[in-house]
Amino acid sequence: MRFFLALFLAGLFGLAQAQDIARAELPSEAHDTLRLIAQGGPFPYKRDGIVFQNREKLLPLQPRGYYLEYTVTTPGLRHRGARRIVCGGETRQQPAACYYTADHYQSFRKIVP
Repeated sequence: MRFFLALFLAGLFGLAQAQDIARAELPSEAHDTLRLIAQGGPFPYKRDGIVFQNREKLLPLQPRGYYLEYTVTTPGLRHRGARRIVCGGETRQQPAACYYTADHYQSFRKIVP
């Protein structure tokens, strides 16, 4: 019971730690998205690059506007699907940290080299 209470409070206060994922482990479409982020676009979806509000508080707490979200396309789908990369930092093209979610913000994994 204590574990679940601690997990709930960590999520509530933005203290939950995202697990890491090596860049090499990402799907190829995520590599495409990271490349587009580094070059500043153009992005395939008009909602790419919008502010991610971190309502779930699964990422480290930062001021509003710090995190931006980008679509990771899913082969075979005609819509955006569930996969995203969320990046945060001072500059859009060189973010301080990026996170991958395959389940539409239910969980995040920090992208590491």
